[in-house]
Amino acid sequence: MVSKLALAAAALSTFTGVSAVPVPQTLQEIVGGEPAAQGEFPYIVSLQRSGSHSCGGALLNADTVVTAAHCSVNVNVGILSVTAGTNTWSSGGTEVGVSSIAVHPQYDDSSLDNDVAIWKLSQPIDAGSGIGYVSLPSSGSDPAAGSSTTIAGWGATREGGASSSQLLKVSVPVVDRDECNSAYGGDITDAMFCAGLPEGGKDACQGDSGGPIVDNSGALIGVVSWGQGCARPGYPGVYTRIANFISFINSNA
Repeated sequence: MVSKLALAAAALSTFTGVSAVPVPQTLQEIVGGEPAAQGEFPYIVSLQRSGSHSCGGALLNADTVVTAAHCSVNVNVGILSVTAGTNTWSSGGTEVGVSSIAVHPQYDDSSLDNDVAIWKLSQPIDAGSGIGYVSLPSSGSDPAAGSSTTIAGWGATREGGASSSQLLKVSVPVVDRDECNSAYGGDITDAMFCAGLPEGGKDACQGDSGGPIVDNSGALIGVVSWGQGCARPGYPGVYTRIANFISFINSNA
């Protein structure tokens, strides 16, 4: 997850927290969650730069990962790798390289609008042994306010904290878009949706950026994008609305 405050300091290469200005959740962890069971999120992957976890992503098929655009810009694919099939990003599982990245052509790094990208892998990651592929929502669908969602990732467990070595998960309800837009001063577009508790305490955080948020059917309704800090009262997490980008994803998968 990125913090909008971090965007104000655009010269920095990593982001922390979220402010009234969108900031990617790079280097963030799940707040208020619990450990995920092995194989509970068979599609989740750790996106790594020079061997260190940077963001999350979701396997769409054997050689395609859906993630956030803010995790995917200004980086040489030669230092990137993807690890699947493990709840411990630093060990186990299957690790492969990255051959190319497609960032949404209308991605705006100041507002984090259209914050979605596709990573193509240099080798396929076959399903099996705790690895699977995520399903996409119906094109144009919109998560209903109050519906339950689940986020998973290796991000920080508190704002400003260190990232987690173990995969964590947390469930939060979708927040009405108008209500969220009011909290964020009009920065929420139709390509985004919000999820969280009014009192805070549960959220994605730095290091969770690009990772999956799924509905009760397991469909990938969003990827972690930005927010105002982590789990702050009155500031739900903001997610890329994947149903807006089905054509982009399918054309690059």
